[in-house]
Amino acid sequence: MSKSERAPTQCPVGRTLERVGDGWTFLILRDASHGLTRFDQFEKSLGVAPNILTKRLAALVENGLLERRRYQERPPRYEYLLTDLGRDFGGVLTAMLAFGNRHFATEGIAGQLVDRRTGEAADPILVDRKSGKPITAEHFTYAAGPAAGPEVLDRVAFIAAR
Repeated sequence: MSKSERAPTQCPVGRTLERVGDGWTFLILRDASHGLTRFDQFEKSLGVAPNILTKRLAALVENGLLERRRYQERPPRYEYLLTDLGRDFGGVLTAMLAFGNRHFATEGIAGQLVDRRTGEAADPILVDRKSGKPITAEHFTYAAGPAAGPEVLDRVAFIAAR
């Protein structure tokens, strides 16, 4: 196995990247979370080549983030709908939106989340559901979980030894 190929991993970040670790894939999920469902809609919104879009949509269906559903018989046409797994990925997209606006929007904020009722801009943060504390290094640290294998245990030990 070359260094550019990754072995299957127990790392939750690595496992997620195995399924969505491509820029086009993130943008397709972004557009799907905004209600786009059809191939031509994704193609127009993203400006992506049809062959690339076809591969990414197939991978998202295979990985359970999108469902492919026929909406027209002749000619056969399909739409791509977020599954529960795909909708759950929305929090990742929200975190990326907030991060991008905070650190890379040098010209000013071009896209944001707003309250549907008031129109006021949201300021998304990650918060622990149990304690209500913001997820920061001040409050939380990475630790091995109950199912951790040698890879994760070694990484946790390596991080702790630094």
